[in-house]
Amino acid sequence: MATSDTSLRVGLVGYGLAGSVFHAPLISTTPGLSLSAVVTANPDRQAQVRREHPGADVLDSVDQLWNRPLDRRLDLVVIASPNRSHAPTATAALRAGAAVVVDKPLAVGAAEAQALVTLAEELGLPLSVFQNRRWDGDFLTVAELVRSGKLGRVNRFESRFERWRPELKGGWRELGDPAEAGGLLYDLGSHLVDQALTLFGPATSVYAELDARRTGAEADDDAFVALTHADGTRSHLWMSAVAGSLGPRFRVLGTESSYVCDGLDGQEAALRAGRTPVDADWGVTASADYGLLGAGDAVVPYPTRAGAYQDYYAGVAQALRGLAPVPVEPRDAVAALAVLEAARRSATEGRTVTL
Repeated sequence: MATSDTSLRVGLVGYGLAGSVFHAPLISTTPGLSLSAVVTANPDRQAQVRREHPGADVLDSVDQLWNRPLDRRLDLVVIASPNRSHAPTATAALRAGAAVVVDKPLAVGAAEAQALVTLAEELGLPLSVFQNRRWDGDFLTVAELVRSGKLGRVNRFESRFERWRPELKGGWRELGDPAEAGGLLYDLGSHLVDQALTLFGPATSVYAELDARRTGAEADDDAFVALTHADGTRSHLWMSAVAGSLGPRFRVLGTESSYVCDGLDGQEAALRAGRTPVDADWGVTASADYGLLGAGDAVVPYPTRAGAYQDYYAGVAQALRGLAPVPVEPRDAVAALAVLEAARRSATEGRTVTL
């Protein structure tokens, strides 16, 4: 690993949506990290990398990452390629001696993810999963309310990622082969399940409904997952590409109060527009868009905490220097994948699955 007075060299695998919109801008604006290489075989994306990150080497294949000169060896490899490639590429990176960040989901299944965790531990290398939605402003606000006790004991947690996209767009995420780990359950559900487990701990049972609604759809594009947590809290999670009318982003019902908010955290839209966390007012939600806290008719706006995607890679830099644990433990991803697998089984068999 680099010393405390030098930048950590980062290689990024993949320059699609995840790589170009999320990882590259966040890496390049994090103090102590340097985006040194990007792997993409697509000529248009190669040109895009050269325009947007002229200091980074552009490589055709991941194999080129492992054969760099000693003075250009990578400290960290970030994997933002299609889901089916996550585990094989992470395994190669770890064996090459690099720390690894994998975009969610960590692997196609829990067993594959656990094998990665075991390998990283055996090699003594940091491994983390990019769960940026833990740093959404609305989720940070919910977590604050849960911890503070202002809601009392939470009985039901409702969470939604819903969109209106009635036409297929194409691409691997819409393929029906389970080996691709496509569909909304693995895409958006990876976030929703992770958030629920982060707030309320392990799930003891899972019930799910998975449907492919759009004409020609092979993978699920409309899904519902219900979790019962070990503490008795129930999480109801919706993800949909065919929701013509959107439900609340969060609806949290407790014994003392409730919290409801609408809309999506604005950091993704800001990144898509070319903004970065170094810009003024990053992650700030306008007061008109605050959620409501209270019960019955006695509800008041409650300030939304500022979103902070930049904190993830700041935490990774600290972890690589041995100053802190990784910001998202990979064992959390194993637990989330076990839930996603149980959800698939529940939907297929039409029953509640006990974990």
